[in-house]
Amino acid sequence: MTDVKWAEPGDLAAVAAHITQVVSRPGPKRLAFTGGSTPPRVFALLADRGLDWSEVTIALTDDRRVPDDHPASNFGKLHAALGDCGAKFERLEEGMDVAPFDLVWLGMGEDGHIASLFPHMQALIRPGPSVIATTPIPLPPEAPFDRLSLNKRALKATREIILVITGNSKKALVERVLAGSDAYPVSDILRGYGPPVTIYWSA
Repeated sequence: MTDVKWAEPGDLAAVAAHITQVVSRPGPKRLAFTGGSTPPRVFALLADRGLDWSEVTIALTDDRRVPDDHPASNFGKLHAALGDCGAKFERLEEGMDVAPFDLVWLGMGEDGHIASLFPHMQALIRPGPSVIATTPIPLPPEAPFDRLSLNKRALKATREIILVITGNSKKALVERVLAGSDAYPVSDILRGYGPPVTIYWSA
């Protein structure tokens, strides 16, 4: 079973410290970052650390199929925050094979979805670690878009995963999963076989 631990502390400063450690390791690194509202707050903490990103490739775990300048574009937000840091940015393209990562940073929705792998969705199944097209069912009113997402094999093709969540309801869902529930997409990450997972939770 997956080795899972809760980070202490679990706030966003601790997330930034974890990413700093990974970026500071010698040699090439591949990182996959989540979308949503939390990453820009962590990126702001990373911006002032003087990190050397020159050997880092940054990908996204998922994105909405919208132009880069659209407010819902995860790539647009990522590039606006870190585009000048010196890292290489890897775009998601449907069907592309995905090389292993050193770190995968996941968020989670209130329904237990990770990346753009939803409890109910249309998705094109592809073998191996790859990028798939997904459409949530129903479409979330706050983001009614088709998606591109790393599939489960790609998410697990990494040295480690960090799961960053906020709020008591998400903590309760994760605790249900760790107690034995297989009802959510996050269940396979926390209870299946895969890389170690560190959970960062803050209220």
